[in-house]
Amino acid sequence: MHRKKFMKLYAAATAAAMALSIAACSSNATDTSSADNITVSSDIIEEDDIDLTDEITNTNDSEHAIEVSGETAEYSNIRVTKTGDSDAGDEADFYGDNSAIFATDGATLTLNNIVVDTDGTHANAVFSYGEGTTVNISDSVITTSGNCSGGLMTTGGGKMNATNLNIHTTGNSSAAIRSDRGGGTVTVTGGSYLTEGTGSPVIYSTADITVNDALLESTASEGVVVEGRNSVTLNNVTLVADNNKKNSDKSDTYNAVMIYQSMSGDAAVGLASFTMNEGSLTNANGDVFFVNNTVTDITLDNVTIVNQDPDGVFLRAAAAGWGSEGSNGGKVNLYLNRQTLEGDIVVDSVSALNMYLASDTTYTGTVNGDNDGEVYVEIESGSKWVLSGDSYISFLTCDADGIDLNGYTLYINGTPYSEGSVCTGTAIEMESGASGSGNGQPEGMPGDPPSGERPDRPEGDPQGDPLSGERPEGDPPARPEDT
Repeated sequence: MHRKKFMKLYAAATAAAMALSIAACSSNATDTSSADNITVSSDIIEEDDIDLTDEITNTNDSEHAIEVSGETAEYSNIRVTKTGDSDAGDEADFYGDNSAIFATDGATLTLNNIVVDTDGTHANAVFSYGEGTTVNISDSVITTSGNCSGGLMTTGGGKMNATNLNIHTTGNSSAAIRSDRGGGTVTVTGGSYLTEGTGSPVIYSTADITVNDALLESTASEGVVVEGRNSVTLNNVTLVADNNKKNSDKSDTYNAVMIYQSMSGDAAVGLASFTMNEGSLTNANGDVFFVNNTVTDITLDNVTIVNQDPDGVFLRAAAAGWGSEGSNGGKVNLYLNRQTLEGDIVVDSVSALNMYLASDTTYTGTVNGDNDGEVYVEIESGSKWVLSGDSYISFLTCDADGIDLNGYTLYINGTPYSEGSVCTGTAIEMESGASGSGNGQPEGMPGDPPSGERPDRPEGDPQGDPLSGERPEGDPPARPEDT
């Protein structure tokens, strides 16, 4: 059943990209046809593909079916079943309470050809906690049905390496690829990752997470959320997001990718990063990107982007309910390489944008049609911005062929731009943008609000000083270095 769903989604994303290459798009939609070919393996593992020879079951609250502490262990060809609940939100989300499979204290755990089923509250499937702890999992199927029950969970500086998994979560606040306080490093290659619950993005990152050659789909939530000084890198990934249910009253927008800082203490303040190389991003509802209360680098290189919502914008940098009013906007360094991108950009009065068009990029859209926040645009020779409406920016760097007014007016610091003019401007210096403070689990994050006092932050995850997003001298890089 899940394989049929994968093929249907993959075919739809590919068909959309092909259609865009031969047909003009509405100027209000955010549609892109940069990548001619999207290659994602359709060989998704199913439970029937695994030869199961043993079963490990745990039905008790706050216990594990498998726990490995400070040693090396390996399991294969087993079914792991976990029921039972945890009412200790922090202990489950940060430290692995009630997870089906739990590795900690510098353990190395290898899992191959296993099936994991959990049905309970805060019943994460596979959990890696702490510096020096590594979980390697491959060719396996994971299903979680309770609320606050992620597929892969990494916290406290742990490592998670996953290859060719089939993960399906149906509960609320249950990301397929999930991290929390203390973060870590997560690398996922191949497979299919599907979420169906409210507040359940496919990826929720308070870590450094890289996904290669995989299908990611959310049916009710954002596709990807990055919080604070953390990163998500997608290489040749098909991402399909339908964010149609609210998990918080702090924002009235729907989006495929959200980058923000909640100030809960679960993610350090500083420069966030979202990088996508090749592949496709299909958004069913609302905006493609939303940035709030943080500074971030967004890099797109030859990505096919389709926004199916004609009222949605490509990028919205704006204040919302996180942070302190007046200083909680989104600060964005946007790098577009080898893109043919269409869609409007909105930057409100407490936000800012540096946008770099390079490597034969063509961007068609309106930037700040309502004349709000500061915007700097830099257009490398061979790239072009085609206006789809009157636009307002603060600074511009371009050669004589960089701007196609298309019958509209571009205002630079209030002065109309004369088509064919050469301009040299200065990028906007970006500070962290994060403001405010909070206690307890914020709305919109995975997990229930914790009770009692919040545990101390693990070492290695300080709040940190605000990072500068100032544009370096010289030509814009093709993309930030892989993390």
